[in-house]
Amino acid sequence: MVNTPARIPTAQTAAPWPTLFLSHGSPMIAVEPGEAGLFMQRAGRAMDALWGRPKAVVIVSPHTATKATHVLSAGRHEAIHDFGGFPPALYELRYNAPGSPEVAQAVGTLLQRSGLPAQVTEHSGLDHGIWTTLMHLYPQAGVPVVPISLNPHASTQALMDTGRALQSLAHEGVLVVGSGSLTHNLQRFFSQPLPVDAPEMADSAAFRAWVAARAEQNDWPALLDYRAQAPYAQAMHPTQEHWLPFYFAAGAGTPTGAAAPEVSVRLHGSVTHGHLAMDAYGFGPGAQALANALAQPS
Repeated sequence: MVNTPARIPTAQTAAPWPTLFLSHGSPMIAVEPGEAGLFMQRAGRAMDALWGRPKAVVIVSPHTATKATHVLSAGRHEAIHDFGGFPPALYELRYNAPGSPEVAQAVGTLLQRSGLPAQVTEHSGLDHGIWTTLMHLYPQAGVPVVPISLNPHASTQALMDTGRALQSLAHEGVLVVGSGSLTHNLQRFFSQPLPVDAPEMADSAAFRAWVAARAEQNDWPALLDYRAQAPYAQAMHPTQEHWLPFYFAAGAGTPTGAAAPEVSVRLHGSVTHGHLAMDAYGFGPGAQALANALAQPS
């Protein structure tokens, strides 16, 4: 058990930060930002204007996967190039950012106090689901990063509960992010290669529209049961590890004592290669403020 206070010793902000679900898609987003990368760049600037720089980014990605929850507390992290077969320019990119042992310890304590087994470890490293998103949000790599590992076999409710244990962070200047993909069928991606600007397939459009409608209506019983209720859920997520961070972000945007967030906003929607959806969502009261800012002309 971590024997440090769970509270981060900083004054609370007047308005809480949003919590975010960001689709990272292919690692090529690092060198070819596309619509989603440009959105993240705008979102980073908008959050700077609204809240300033966060004290840290606490982030879950499917590419740091473990059976038990681990919070990485190293003082510094380097980008991990955990992929193969891409152009040399991608491997030359670096995103080496500070960590925050203090925030990591607080995260571990919050999880443990909620009855969720979690281990704070001094391991370091940013998988590509982390650094390819953060390099667009915060290109100077100056914001401390605290990665949390993901159990790819956990339930949607378990990820919601994990995020909800961290809901206080949004009031303490910490940005909580779930990095994944709104759709993720790699078998189709490689067996039926399509150009990046191919028209969207019908099943992808149907799944995206269902998620957007359920989120707008705050229909969390349906969202948590997406595997049975969403159209083409199995086709869009043959395995669900890239979808689970959605629930982590939503849980972190849930008010104390509530079962789900009161505000769920789609901040961005786009598709690459015909079916790789790059949608982004914000949760909690700060999400609407961010959506309003992004709706303004650049």
